[in-house]
Amino acid sequence: MHTRGAELAGLAVLLADRTRADMCLAMIDGRAWTAGELARHAGVAPSTATEHLNRLLDGGLLIERRQGRHRYVQLANPQVAELLEAMVTHLDPPRTELAGLRAATVAAALARGRTCYDHLAGRLGVAITDAMTTRGLLDSDSGFALTAAGLTWLTGPMGIDRAWLHATRRPVARPCLDWTERRTHLGGAAGAQLCRRLQDLDWIHRVGNGRAIRLTHEGESGLAETLGIDPAPLR
Repeated sequence: MHTRGAELAGLAVLLADRTRADMCLAMIDGRAWTAGELARHAGVAPSTATEHLNRLLDGGLLIERRQGRHRYVQLANPQVAELLEAMVTHLDPPRTELAGLRAATVAAALARGRTCYDHLAGRLGVAITDAMTTRGLLDSDSGFALTAAGLTWLTGPMGIDRAWLHATRRPVARPCLDWTERRTHLGGAAGAQLCRRLQDLDWIHRVGNGRAIRLTHEGESGLAETLGIDPAPLR
């Protein structure tokens, strides 16, 4: 009889290989990657990357998209990204002093602000979540939910369409444990739509081609005005 234990063991086997784990962690940025890009990222031959990707696809962790002759893969859904992020929180903090200047710089940028699939994480994501909680926009005492004031704020001043918050079956607000801050940041549909809106407003920019996110000058002013966030620790 096929048990949940067997399914969990199968999932663990998929992530037990370092190459597959590296590929999955790269895709937490929410983008679709080609096999060649992932092969270069993981430092393996294209044929090896294809074998690993096929296993991840068969295991349901990835989905495939084709555009013309090009094949792209990405994480199957936000829940996979949240699972990976939660697993990383169980690891010891990276020893950046031994990793070299470039690796330490990248790690510092990711810690300041990054995307966790489609929502904001790092100090930036936690600061926004804390500010929303302090202002009564999020209720973290009896679960983790957007309050009536929070819904009004998102769909009013922030300009998010209310229908977008209920466009999928995912929760409107979901706590996501941040692996660098070891605290909660806002996930779910509200987190995703807020991240998208901040990009549309030009309040945040992606740093290079990775997951790191930085606040723009407009973003510093906007978050200070709307949520009372001090931008200094986020620079």
